Amino acid sequence: MKTVRKIIFFYAFFFFLFTDFQAQTVSKKSIRLAIAGVTHGHAAFILDRKGKTDFDLVGVFETNNELVKGYAKKYGFSPALIFSNLNTMLDSVKPEAVVAFGSILDHMKVIEACAPRGIHVMVEKPLATDLKQAERMVELAKKYHIYLLTDYETSWYPTTSKSFQLVNDSNFIGRVKKVVIHDGHQGPKEIGVGKEFLDWLTDPIQNGGGALMDFGCYGANLMTYLNNGQSPVSVTAVTQHFKPDVYPKVEDEATIIITYPTSQCIIQASWNWPFSRKDMEIYGETGYIISLNSNIMRFRNRKMETEQSRKITSKDIEVFEDPFSYFANVINSKIKMAEYGLYSPHNNLMVLKILDAAKKSSETGKTITF
Repeated sequence: MKTVRKIIFFYAFFFFLFTDFQAQTVSKKSIRLAIAGVTHGHAAFILDRKGKTDFDLVGVFETNNELVKGYAKKYGFSPALIFSNLNTMLDSVKPEAVVAFGSILDHMKVIEACAPRGIHVMVEKPLATDLKQAERMVELAKKYHIYLLTDYETSWYPTTSKSFQLVNDSNFIGRVKKVVIHDGHQGPKEIGVGKEFLDWLTDPIQNGGGALMDFGCYGANLMTYLNNGQSPVSVTAVTQHFKPDVYPKVEDEATIIITYPTSQCIIQASWNWPFSRKDMEIYGETGYIISLNSNIMRFRNRKMETEQSRKITSKDIEVFEDPFSYFANVINSKIKMAEYGLYSPHNNLMVLKILDAAKKSSETGKTITF
């Protein structure tokens, strides 16, 4: 009997080891990824992820043949992966996930193609060119049970995560009263973005606007998360053309004021800053938090005699500094997006509601109420 028990234990032990090994192997399997468009200058972010194994590139859709072949040579992927038709690529390589790096207008086409096929999608910010498109995209994602994420650079910042942590600590700055967010740079042409990027970025149809869309979306995204999805009371916006000879079709300057029942947010989006900036000031009843960039922040509350400055890294606060790692973890159910988290469709639907109201306000000269 003891011999029989030993044999049973022996086989059970190795069965456990084998099944556990299988489970680990499955969990580490690379996700089949395709890229839809590479005219967005941030396409390099996904193509230049050396040493990452969470995704396996299986296809690249792009109609600009010269551009995509140049990317293939630069980043070392096979020209055999290139397709000039999105639907053909999806049916041929059957990806599990797609990242969209074309114009903002193209995001709608990507979702319409991917959602019925059950393919998860991450788009570059903002989600869509207008509210109607955003609502349709979120509707399709929900109908076909796919993940739909929107990627912002500020979502990767350790200072963003630390700021939110301090805001949620009610003893640090108390209830938030005012948030001021500055985003932008000298202008897309001035900083030397590629022609294929500049052509649609400065087109009111393909981008949905100019500086207001390009950089106003950051502040709307951050404030929606800070307020846990709370709807604004009103939106007032002013846009200007400081460089009509450079950007004749779209505004290059925008200021948006968003009011809430107990707080206010001022977003200053510009293609006229003397240098690139993405910073945020959060003022509460008893203190303030200022994120100067991705790693440096200043803060003070009533218990502190002087302001303190601190460098924040991913060692200090939990944050995904690689948005595609975040995407992979969502797909693999290792993490769950908060309903109004920075990448979430609910947050980014609210972003488009705010931007849509801002455009109407700037056109009419009136405050838009919700």
